[in-house]
Amino acid sequence: MNHRIDRRSLLLTGSLGLGAFAIPGFAQTVATARPNGFTHSVASGEPSVDSILLWTRYIPVDGGAVELKAELSESADFAKIVAGGVQVTGPWRDHTAKITVGGLAPGRTYHFRFVAPDGSFSPTGRTKTLPEGPVARFRAAIFSCSNLPFGYFNAYAHAAARDDIDLAIHLGDYLYEYEVGTYPSAQETVPGRRIEPASEMIHLADFRLRYAGYRSDPDLQKLHSLVPMIVQWDDHESANDSWEGGAENHQAGEGDWNARRAASIQVYREWMPVSDEPWKAYDIGTLATLFRTETRLLGRTLQPDITPLFKQADPLAALKRFRDGAWADPAASMMGSQQEDWLNHAMRASVKAGQRWQVVGFGTIMGQTVMPAAATGWLAPDASARTRGYISAGIAAAQLGLPFNYDNWGGYPAARARFLRSAQTLGANLVVISGDSHNAWAYDLAQDGRPAGVEFAGHGVTSPGYEAGLSLAPKIVAAALVGANPELKWCDTSRRGYMALTLTPDRVVNDWIMVDTVRTPSARASVGHSASIARGRNVMA
Repeated sequence: MNHRIDRRSLLLTGSLGLGAFAIPGFAQTVATARPNGFTHSVASGEPSVDSILLWTRYIPVDGGAVELKAELSESADFAKIVAGGVQVTGPWRDHTAKITVGGLAPGRTYHFRFVAPDGSFSPTGRTKTLPEGPVARFRAAIFSCSNLPFGYFNAYAHAAARDDIDLAIHLGDYLYEYEVGTYPSAQETVPGRRIEPASEMIHLADFRLRYAGYRSDPDLQKLHSLVPMIVQWDDHESANDSWEGGAENHQAGEGDWNARRAASIQVYREWMPVSDEPWKAYDIGTLATLFRTETRLLGRTLQPDITPLFKQADPLAALKRFRDGAWADPAASMMGSQQEDWLNHAMRASVKAGQRWQVVGFGTIMGQTVMPAAATGWLAPDASARTRGYISAGIAAAQLGLPFNYDNWGGYPAARARFLRSAQTLGANLVVISGDSHNAWAYDLAQDGRPAGVEFAGHGVTSPGYEAGLSLAPKIVAAALVGANPELKWCDTSRRGYMALTLTPDRVVNDWIMVDTVRTPSARASVGHSASIARGRNVMA
């Protein structure tokens, strides 16, 4: 489909986003009639011990090129500028600016701002470099699955209100590509949470307009302005269930997949405080190494699909052939051989350097998860034929040890085994963090009958989980899932929020923070569950 907008519409709506009209009093501000200046506050990312990447967006009155200056100070009044940088931006990069500033001190908090040629200042942000040497404690807030029409970003608001967060991590699905009324449906959409464009994100202008709307959200802006964020994409930044050669939500009539993929990557790099490196390692003093990965667009092979097997004369025999053949194919890859090799060497370097923990961020869940036989009783009387088929197929697959989700690591068992065996061989103290599922999970990861590490998988900021399609009590669903899956130690299938991961030299603790609601603005939340791992154990305590 095509979605065309003129240049003035792009500047006006792209600068502000219609989502901004949900902000009390926003419609009365002069900004709606003056689509220029600093339009989307500030953000920071890519922290190291002596540098930080700073982000903003500025549109001059003439809509052309402009040179922006970044300033950093150790005080909020900017009495002394300690570092800075300059960049020329313009319409070719949607007026966004990213300046990496070096020469900073490790573990230091800085205030930053941008200065326009007319002397105007951006809003002030706060950021922090990574520490050097021994570190007693480091805490990261971890997010995924932020679908704006499903509700308010209360998880961001709660995290922004804390004073104990050193770093934010976003594991993907920062936004969603669907056209209005698709996901969520018109009935599910929370009033006031509109997105633009109304069409699906396909072309460059579509992606830019959608990011502009999301980045107008006040809670997201607040979080970005207070802590550095390390980000990686998952599928919805391009299209649902994406892989190197296509996506479930990319149809033949929507043009060339490579063009859509390229547009999604370009705009992601324009609008997010991220470097152009597809994957990267970050040392948190001698405490840990955090690994940012890419598991969607560059090396992932096509996901398996067991649906056609149930149309064969003997579905069980077909499932067995699949299990022993295509499913176990070592060529099936989430990361591609280049990234697999990089991650192996980077983890080896981390272990050799004496880093206490190796924390790897993946877009999707690694823990083994099969469909419980009891799932037949989960269905509502009016459940669709598609839902019933999905459940029955999952139960049949489980009888042969097969998972029900092939878009996560369950569809790539040989690649999973390579990664976990590598961690075991290296002697890594492995903590996997992941998103994508909208639900909360805690796994003890094992390979060849031996512990390999733990996985803390995060629930969505707003995107609904199992509770959206089931009428059964969530605790019953969770108990059945845990009972059917030896690696799974705990799960919550009904609440939204974020994770707070606390690293110390001898223990890692993960809290699943549950917000009270996403239907209305509220920063109220509580700890729904905590899990921990002691160094040297590779299983949860």
